[in-house]
Amino acid sequence: MGHAAPLVSIVEAPVPDHGKAEWFSGADGATLRAALFSPAGPSRGSVVVSPGRSEPIEKYFEVVQDLLDRGFVVLVHDWRGQGLSHRALPDRLKGHAAGFKDFLGDYQALLAAFETRLPKPWIALGHSMGGCLTMLVLATGERRFAAAVLSAPMLGLNTGGKPAGGARALAWLMSRSRYKGDYVLGDAGDPFVQSFPDDALTHDAARYARHRAQIHANPDIALGGITWGWTDFAFSACAFLRRTKGVEAVPIPVTIVAAGQDSRVLIADERSIAGRIPQGRYVEIPDAFHEILIETDDRRAVFWKAFDETVEEVL
Repeated sequence: MGHAAPLVSIVEAPVPDHGKAEWFSGADGATLRAALFSPAGPSRGSVVVSPGRSEPIEKYFEVVQDLLDRGFVVLVHDWRGQGLSHRALPDRLKGHAAGFKDFLGDYQALLAAFETRLPKPWIALGHSMGGCLTMLVLATGERRFAAAVLSAPMLGLNTGGKPAGGARALAWLMSRSRYKGDYVLGDAGDPFVQSFPDDALTHDAARYARHRAQIHANPDIALGGITWGWTDFAFSACAFLRRTKGVEAVPIPVTIVAAGQDSRVLIADERSIAGRIPQGRYVEIPDAFHEILIETDDRRAVFWKAFDETVEEVL
């Protein structure tokens, strides 16, 4: 069992009951943070929650409670480079990465650290970058999960009208230069001055404000813009999933829930990956923005209906 780690608790988002955070060691010894929560009564299984880029554990407290109310043990973690986990660069606001192998190693280290406390069956739940990395874990041979539900997974990048091939080539080149740790096009993306609705990632102003309050309560959990290294990682991860036969070998039900008004990832790639998984299912929320899990109640309800239908098959 790892040493206790802190969690940010504010009036708008208190820490859910029956849970605590711990430090654990990643694949290369990096210090990473995870939090484990248990339902009040008997458990129906465990859900491993993998947040998206820039998202700390605290942003998922409502999701944790939704899962606890369904009777699941919940494990949620900070990927390296965000939350309170290890960050590779001196400027901790830089969203940086160096390929996806370290992330996959960290995920295996996470499961090893908590395996004995996670009752079966296991369900994987990932959002955006976390959905992409969860898909990579499954496509590269992880077989301990019984099902997976992915929220707006990063399976194809929206390049904002710029040619994708050119953008990927530039990211590849810059990530192998001395500029790999620089912000893409100098855009620092200060997380402390963002405002609603300019971000356009959710229609829910209250849920958006709640997370703003969390990062102001502890600025260490905040993250700014992406570096060339992170951009190259994202393109490479998506490209790997497009070409690997491992997607067709995933033997469990996987539901991909897409946001119809997504400005970050490409719906066509989400639909394509879902179609290649033998037990894949594609669900689209037509009027949702990218942040499905902090969307309005009616939009979130579509996600939770898809989640419940998926897990009922394996419980």
